[in-house]
Amino acid sequence: MTGLTERELDALSRLLRGEEMACKKTKIYSNTLTDVALAQEMEAVSRAHAARFAALYAVLGGKGA
Repeated sequence: MTGLTERELDALSRLLRGEEMACKKTKIYSNTLTDVALAQEMEAVSRAHAARFAALYAVLGGKGA
């Protein structure tokens, strides 16, 4: 048990969904951009979203993404 309230769990769930979606979208953008520098920047943004997802997931007692 995480010791979190239902409201806190709901908020974490929304944040996880948002970070997951942002990670997926920026990954797609990085793979479709023709400008190499911009594609690399999108890849970095995708990794940042993935890191935030993993940190939020860890709050729930998960092992990571």
